[in-house]
Amino acid sequence: MNTAHEVNFDGLIGPTHHFAGLSFGNIASMSNEGRISSPKRAALQGLAKMKLLHDLGFKQAVLPPVKRPDLKVLANLGFGTDKKALAALKDSGIELVRALFSASSMWTANAATVSPSADTADGKVHITPANLITKFHRALEAPQTTHTLRQIFHDSRHFVVHDALFAHPNFGDEGAANHTRLCEHYNSSGIELFVYGREGFNKSAQSSARFPARQTLEASQAVARRHGLDSRRTVFAQQHPRAIDAGAFHNDVVSVGNTSLFFYHEDAFLHEAAVLHELKQKMKLVSARPLSTVCVRNRDVSLDDAVRSYLFNSQIVSAHDSQHGKPKTLLIAPIECQETPSVRRYLDALIPGPEIDDVHFVDLRESMQNGGGPACLRLRVVLTDDELSAVHQGVLMTNALYDKLVAWVNKHYRNALTKEDLADPHLVGEIERAHKELNRILDLRL
Repeated sequence: MNTAHEVNFDGLIGPTHHFAGLSFGNIASMSNEGRISSPKRAALQGLAKMKLLHDLGFKQAVLPPVKRPDLKVLANLGFGTDKKALAALKDSGIELVRALFSASSMWTANAATVSPSADTADGKVHITPANLITKFHRALEAPQTTHTLRQIFHDSRHFVVHDALFAHPNFGDEGAANHTRLCEHYNSSGIELFVYGREGFNKSAQSSARFPARQTLEASQAVARRHGLDSRRTVFAQQHPRAIDAGAFHNDVVSVGNTSLFFYHEDAFLHEAAVLHELKQKMKLVSARPLSTVCVRNRDVSLDDAVRSYLFNSQIVSAHDSQHGKPKTLLIAPIECQETPSVRRYLDALIPGPEIDDVHFVDLRESMQNGGGPACLRLRVVLTDDELSAVHQGVLMTNALYDKLVAWVNKHYRNALTKEDLADPHLVGEIERAHKELNRILDLRL
């Protein structure tokens, strides 16, 4: 049998990580605007999480950060591309500078939506980079992200990397942060759940009021069509406006699933009962094992506590337990879950249990304070052995690669970065040298 694995492609946090408060609707991003960041600490925290998964026996890979600032964007905005362009940029206002130096590509759950070969009509892995058009600083990512993904998934016998969807509000696409795949085994057909916040062409449909909904139904439908998914194994569900207005700007802040387990907050979906019924019915088409659901009620963990702790932005990972001959399910949760009393009580009662065997708490405070937890930092890609062999091998995590990346971060990253530091003329040179060396480490041309 051609075994399949879920491979986590984690975003390597870039050297311009700073707290700019660019993401309206993201409570952590808004609350920590202006704090002094530590790019070095952020990158090392992210790498430590990757190493944990690798050491636990899971397939782990790394996605490099997009280069900031993007000189093509500077030219497009009339600044040119030479040193004078950078000087002119500094005089254009701190808000634009912050956006053009954003390290937001670290959250690779937004990089793309991925459908494994077991689900697609042509039997290939299909990848659609997200257009991320609702935020200027994130909309800049798509061209570089597409280029990177096409280098990593370069073998056309196995992979199709599409262009991003049209950059129009009616097709706002935020990637895998609003997408979950449920299945019995990774190498068998699954159910693909697409979650949207609004309908682009139906302005009268119910939507959020306090914060904007980013993902549209039309974008999700377009991705499903591109990937050649079977409608009998595809579900479209609307996120509850209440969740978006509480700061759940993506559905992976209020739900997470893996294999046949679906873990969600009771306010995750506008029509909870209908969504769960459809998922369970369609799961019967692909699995002898029924869908297992764990719904966290408001009486146990409030929506505000769920968003504050990023409980549902944990990773659920499953591996075969050779000692007991059964799959072992782990929760990779942010350390903030330990520090939120209601969440800690809930997890103490839940784990160990029939759904989740154990929990590992990870320190990602730099990312968390900027609005992204463990699940935000990874793009899940289900690959068979043959497909994994066809991936660019330079990005697959090993002990040697981990050591090289830690040394690279320690060499090139600043311990602290303020908004004033973005005007430092030496910073761009530091970034340039860092990216050149990273290209050599990963054997990529970025």
